[in-house]
Formats: sequence, structure tokens, C-alpha cells
Amino acid sequence: MSTLSNTSTFAATARRFAVGTVALGAATLGYAVGIERRLWTLRTAELPVLAPGAKPFTILHVSDLHMLPGHRAKQRWVAALDRLAPDLVVNTGDNLSHRTAVPSVLRALGPLLDRPGLFVFGSNDYYAPKPKNPARYLMPKGKKKRIHGNHLPWRDLRAAFLEHGWTDVTHVRRTIEVAGRPVFAAGVDDPHLRRDRYSDISGPADADAVVRLGITHSPEPRVLDPFATDGYDLVLAGHTHGGQLRLPGYGALVTNCELDRTRARGASRWGAHMWLHVSAGLGTSPYAPARFACRPEASLLTLVPRGSSAGETRKTTPRKPSRSVR
Repeated sequence: MSTLSNTSTFAATARRFAVGTVALGAATLGYAVGIERRLWTLRTAELPVLAPGAKPFTILHVSDLHMLPGHRAKQRWVAALDRLAPDLVVNTGDNLSHRTAVPSVLRALGPLLDRPGLFVFGSNDYYAPKPKNPARYLMPKGKKKRIHGNHLPWRDLRAAFLEHGWTDVTHVRRTIEVAGRPVFAAGVDDPHLRRDRYSDISGPADADAVVRLGITHSPEPRVLDPFATDGYDLVLAGHTHGGQLRLPGYGALVTNCELDRTRARGASRWGAHMWLHVSAGLGTSPYAPARFACRPEASLLTLVPRGSSAGETRKTTPRKPSRSVR
């Protein structure tokens, strides 16, 4: 009788545990899909990359919009970033998620297009996303089969950016004027698609510029290393989504590239001289619309003289997420 009672108690406990686990999982998924992916966040950081005594200036780093035509609330949130009055806007790609989303991207970036800007494109500017098994992101890179969706109208988006005065730094070296000072920049096409040709921009960065910026979509070490060797002060990248799903106390599960997990978002040193800033981005694939412990973000970077201490904070938008976002 005692044995039967113990067995019954154990079975009931096991059932309660199973039910609790399922309920917790469902609640977590509901939060990740229904709430956090819409909690757009402004992250701020100071990066000591300028010469001693130089006047600071600001960069708004925008990445991975993954825009759909119905993303009205996200468009309004991004457009409102213009109130920050950044000296320079840097867009590190993956703007599109649909062939008709170019007007939506332009509505989002509209006011910012009147400011000095630099850009490169990512895989989701060239190809539409497709459904994928989430487990493939945990597989070794060599075992992943590349899956491309339909072609996207990246040429139309590029033409609009250029018409507004932004500079495409894909495989070119350029000096532009920012806040009355020369800024040197160079970029590569998306390393995630293996379209990068660093040899096209190799060579020492301009020593006379106030700062030297490298631009890439995916922060692959094979690209970061030559940027550092050539004397760049700061490289800006996106692609990782900050891991998209992070565990408190552990961080990103994956980066979807060869970058280590500890650098999946935010600022870090790369070598003795160069800084790297990776944006966690503002969107997700429409086939994986979830974020956990990794809010979508844009970043306002204040470049300050070397010798200053780097610092990073995060400010979240106070309003509730809009139901109009899919």
C-alpha cells in the first residue's frame, strides 16, 4: 500500500513538473514573439577612438531592419531617431524582408537620409528570407547548406540612398566631411555570402582623417583582422542580431558567423588599436519572429578622444509596442 502511494505521489509530481515546464515554455515564447521583438531600444556608448583633444562627434548605427510593408510602428520609431541629431548615420545592411519593402525602408530612414550617411548591404538586401530549420544555426558552419530566397530590389534601395547623398562604401575607400572634419571610411560586401573582397580596399587607412571607419555587414574575423592591420579605428557591423535568443548569465547562444559569442552585440576591442561595434539590429526574419533577453536596437555612438574610458548604457522606449507590427 505504501509503495502504491509513493508511486502515485511521484507520478503526480512528475505531471505537475511537466505541465509547469510546458506552461513556462509557452509563456517565454509568447513574450519573445509577442512583446520583446517590438521593444525597440536605443543603446548608447562612448568609444575612445579620436586623437587627444579632438572634439567628440556622434554616429547613429542602424542595422538589420528586416522591413516588411506592414511594419508601420517600427518605421515611426526609426524615423524619430532623427531627433538625436547624429553627425553621421551608418547602415550595416539587411534592410529588406520583402520585395515591396523599399518604400517602407525609405519611410523609416527618411529624415536620417538628409544627414551624412554610409552604407553596405547584407544578405537580406539581396535575397528574401526563407523558412529554415532553427537547429541549423547550431550546426558547424561547414555542414550548413546555403539557402537563398528570391532576389530583392537592392538596386532600387541603393539608388534611393545615393540620391539622398549617402555613400556606398562597398569595396571602395572614401573620405567624407562630418561635422566639418574629414572621416575616412571603407567597406566590404557581405562576408556572410562570401562576397567580400578586402583586396579591393587594402592598404593603410588615411592618417590625416579625424577617424578611420571600417564597414561590414557580417563581422567575420577574416575581415576584421585586415581592417585592424591597415590602421582603422572602428569597425561597425550587424548580422548577429545580438544572438537574438540570449540566456541570462550566459549570453548569446550563437552569432551565425565566426565571431565569438562574447562579441555578439555592443563594443569590444579588436587587437591593440581597433574597436568593433556590433549592432543587435532592429528586426528578425519573418520566419523566426522572436527575441529573448536581446531587445531590438539602434545605437548612438559618441566618439571621444583616446584615453577616455569607454562606457555603454541602454535606454528603452517607454511606450507600449504597437499591435500594427507583424
